[in-house]
Amino acid sequence: MKKLLTIALAGLTLALASCGKTEKAAGKIRVGFSQIGAESDWRKAATVSIQEEAKKRGIDLIFSDAQQKQENQIKAIRSFIAQGVDVISFSPVVATGFEDVLKEAKAAGIPVILFDRKVTVSDDSLYACYIGSDCTEEGRRAARWVVENVGENAGIAELVGTVGSGPAIERKKGFEEIIKDHPGLKIIKSQSGDFTRSQGKEVMEQFLKSPERDQITVLFAHNDDMALGAIQAIEEAGKKPGKDIIIVSCDGVKEMFKQILAGKANCTVECNPMIGGQLYDVVEGYMRGEPIPERVESEEGVFDSKNITQEVIDQRGY
Repeated sequence: MKKLLTIALAGLTLALASCGKTEKAAGKIRVGFSQIGAESDWRKAATVSIQEEAKKRGIDLIFSDAQQKQENQIKAIRSFIAQGVDVISFSPVVATGFEDVLKEAKAAGIPVILFDRKVTVSDDSLYACYIGSDCTEEGRRAARWVVENVGENAGIAELVGTVGSGPAIERKKGFEEIIKDHPGLKIIKSQSGDFTRSQGKEVMEQFLKSPERDQITVLFAHNDDMALGAIQAIEEAGKKPGKDIIIVSCDGVKEMFKQILAGKANCTVECNPMIGGQLYDVVEGYMRGEPIPERVESEEGVFDSKNITQEVIDQRGY
């Protein structure tokens, strides 16, 4: 009799839990999202995608701007846990330092979806899914473009993204992976521009005042905003961007397309920020009881003067 009662209670608990999830899924879904900040046109476009898609789908989005500070993100994630959201998503400022708060989310039974950037943790089960680009492949694509369009000899200046961030680590890794087989392609200057236009300009100004300035024939910027700042610095130094110094970057924002069409830049490797729809597809599937995929990859291309026209720019959403 006792055994039968135990089985009956267990079944009732399971039924109630299932009923609770069904009711929650039928109501308004609550998502907590922590964004890095607004450091670039790319980041702003990603935020618009996240916010507008939530509004379109009737999702209750609790949005937090970390202002590029990891401590703000950790605080926001703990707030989401306390509020009992259905899903937590965030673009990590840096790759490390999130292990404890992710353990707290897992203990609370709230799945975490990484958006755009990855984290480094000892246990990958601390997050459910990564949605975004393969930043290592973006670095490879940039380097392949240099090999195919510049040749086997170049002095390369590198504007690195935020130190410790996933895209900065991965884009550098991918770029170096390709050029190591081309000994005439050498990175002679490398410094962080923190993914911002102002810092990109400032660091490029320093490069152009360095003893190696006349050796710089290619600039590889980890994002378009730093490249756009560098273009200003190059022009102010009396050089022609896109000609005296070939400019290759990542992101694919509309302003970079305009510079390529004008001949002031040469190539941008796309990193699509408009992936809010993919995020909420995963969230809604989870709320219906579907398994969360470990990886959702965005579709992207490589753009230069061969495939950029004014029509392409006019149709660009970011």
